[in-house]
Amino acid sequence: MHAPLNTVTLALSGASGMAYGLRLLECLLAADLRVYLLVSQAAHIVAKQELGVALPARAGDLEKQLSENLQARDGQLRVFGREDWNAPVASGSNPADAMVVCPCSMGTLAAIAHGLSDNLIERAADVMLKEQKKLILVPREAPFSTLHLENMLILSRMNAVILPANPGFYHRPESVEAIIDFIVARILDQLGIQHELMARWGSER
Repeated sequence: MHAPLNTVTLALSGASGMAYGLRLLECLLAADLRVYLLVSQAAHIVAKQELGVALPARAGDLEKQLSENLQARDGQLRVFGREDWNAPVASGSNPADAMVVCPCSMGTLAAIAHGLSDNLIERAADVMLKEQKKLILVPREAPFSTLHLENMLILSRMNAVILPANPGFYHRPESVEAIIDFIVARILDQLGIQHELMARWGSER
């Protein structure tokens, strides 16, 4: 049984797969959860390259744009800068109920595995680990090097969930959106959030 969630931290790092993260954000807001959003500098570049989306550099501007576009209720979405150490996610005294890094670059994964905490994404993940709260990392890389795998093993041993962006095809996706939803559905399952993004295995289609 999953404990009910109220607040989820979502971090977008600079790996390929920005569509996964933005779709997850949409689903979390639709589930009426409060979301703390953290966006790396590299993520802005990836969003522009992959989706043609120019994310505002200032946290307040990004918060306003996404809240309007995704029809978030007042105060439901909060965006914090990479060095906003006064953000709730920076302290174990006020952590979110869970955190997802999606997509998760290998650099971000390595920094989390070794406790570097040089920016707010890394610090927020460190808080999740020390407070023994749900941390889900969604790496998007191929192939994985031995170093990548060793870092994942370190995190797995600390009870982080490693959920690579490797979509299945048994549900016969007919669009890119359906492939994206496959991964987002798996993340929502790990969080214990109900969804209807795709039919479940063994159910009627």
